[in-house]
Amino acid sequence: MSDEPRRVIATQSALNLIELLQKDYGEILFHQSGGCCDGSSPMCYPKNEFVTGQNDVKLGEIGGVCFYIGASQFEYWKHTQLIVDVVAGQGGMFSLENGTGKRFHTRSRIFSDAELLLLAAKIVN
Repeated sequence: MSDEPRRVIATQSALNLIELLQKDYGEILFHQSGGCCDGSSPMCYPKNEFVTGQNDVKLGEIGGVCFYIGASQFEYWKHTQLIVDVVAGQGGMFSLENGTGKRFHTRSRIFSDAELLLLAAKIVN
């Protein structure tokens, strides 16, 4: 197992909601943009209905679901680990969790110096 830190992780509440959405919608994906709410609400879409572009960065996967972020937002947050959680409220108008009474919410923590070195080593290799 790699000691490399993951750029995106999810709480158990988020994993539970992902599983529920997958049952209803099949394959899904996440996109974190720098739009409204300072980009604190990742959007969840059916995988076949959202096209990622050359300016999107795949951070990793949560619950087996790909998680992307816009390149400019990645530059701003590249020193942090994103933690996807669930809070009460309405999801984004086009996000799949809208109407469930819950919404995805992104928190973050700053990587340690040691973690940043591991991440930088991956880019070089």
